[in-house]
Amino acid sequence: MPLNKFYASLNSQLEGLLSAERDWLANTANASALLFMALENINWAGFYILHGDELRLGPFQGRPACTRIPVGAGVCGTAVSSGEPQLVDDVHQFPGHIACDAVSASEVVIPLYTVSGRCLGVLDIDSPRVARFTEADLMGLQAFTQVLLSASDIPVN
Repeated sequence: MPLNKFYASLNSQLEGLLSAERDWLANTANASALLFMALENINWAGFYILHGDELRLGPFQGRPACTRIPVGAGVCGTAVSSGEPQLVDDVHQFPGHIACDAVSASEVVIPLYTVSGRCLGVLDIDSPRVARFTEADLMGLQAFTQVLLSASDIPVN
């Protein structure tokens, strides 16, 4: 299934934004800013970076957030432990949800993997609307993360 026009355009914008920069930190910062600017009805967009058995807050846009999330806990930790993206219509119904922002109602989380299969962390996007994210969003955001990963020098740690 091809990307819809919105995500095709967004991913093209990301390619342009990152074309002259390979730094992982700078690229994740700009990627979160682009998502926060472009997506409607969201209140948080950013990255959690995997360090051992926990996710640590990385570049983001939005309200202050949890700084550490154990692998396996909440939506982000579940994405890492399962290796699968998480599309959650109502976070209040998600077992073990971590409420970093009480306003958040739905969430989409994409685990970030290198070509060799190493997990780097997750892209996390929250919305104050229940069922804000669709399968088209999931597919578009997975493609978005692939643009980010291919345009960046991946940290060694």
